[in-house]
Parts: sequence; C-alpha cells; structure tokens
Amino acid sequence: MKAHQNYQQFYQQITKSFSQSSLLFRGLCWLNKAIVVLMYVSYICLLLWVALFAGGIYQLLPLVFIPGAGFLLLSLIRSYLNYPRPYEEWPIKPLIPRKGSGDSLPSRHVFSATVIAMSVMSVSKLFGIILLLLAIVLAVVRVLGGIHYPRDVIAGFLCGVACGLGILF
Repeated sequence: MKAHQNYQQFYQQITKSFSQSSLLFRGLCWLNKAIVVLMYVSYICLLLWVALFAGGIYQLLPLVFIPGAGFLLLSLIRSYLNYPRPYEEWPIKPLIPRKGSGDSLPSRHVFSATVIAMSVMSVSKLFGIILLLLAIVLAVVRVLGGIHYPRDVIAGFLCGVACGLGILF
C-alpha cells in the first residue's frame, strides 16, 4: 500500500492526543490564530519602522512589492492548481474548521508567515529567525488541523523562502 493511501490513518495517529485533550485542542486552535496575528502585526511594525526610522520609502519598496508580488503569484498558481484539502479527499474531521474547498497547494498562510519572517530578517536576524521558527510551527499546526497536507505547507514554506531571498539579497 502506498503512503498516500493511508492518510486517514496517518491523520488519526498524529491528532489522537489533540482529539482526546480539550487543552491540546484549544492550544492548537490558539496557536493557529496567534501565529497568524503575530506575523501580520510584525509585518506592519516592520513597515512602519523602516518607513519612519530606517531609510524611508526606498528601503520600504522591496519590503512591500516583493512579498506582494509573491503573494499574488502564489495565489494565482494555487487557484490554477486548485488541489483539494485533506478533508475533501478523506473521511477525516479537521481539528481547525475551515469553510470552502480546494486551493490547498501551496499553503498561503505558511507562505505569508515565511516571507514576513524573511522580511523581518532583513532588519533583525534574531527576530527574523524566531519568526521563521514560528512559520514552521504554523506549518505543523496547519497539517495537524487537517486543512493542509504536508506537501502544501512544505511548498508554501519553500516559496516563502525563495521570495524572501529576493529581499535579503
């Protein structure tokens, strides 16, 4: 049997403790929301700081246009591919509720978190690395939540790193 034929079993194994513990379940849902909020707040703070204190508009442009263009391109690719989500293909109940279908590959949440972390890294290596680690945590949360396959979050992370390299170099 191929590995992808056992996704239901794989998902049940990795989420068993979350399904049995309301504390772990709530923690997973909280992490999903908290990391997303932290990333967007960090991005806004980065843009404000750069605009006001670290070079102004010319330093700001790549921090806006590179992630923006990457987000747009990723969204177009994702819409074109329109890969189904795990709960659409398998009889699983996702831990993180999500309305809608398709657009699973690549993960836009993980892409955004990663490109924001890379943007922050252009100003603060330490804070950027911390945010990059949180992007990885978000990737794991999205798989545990049942709304993405591992391939979706890996693709989102790699696209975010590739886009972020355009900011760093």
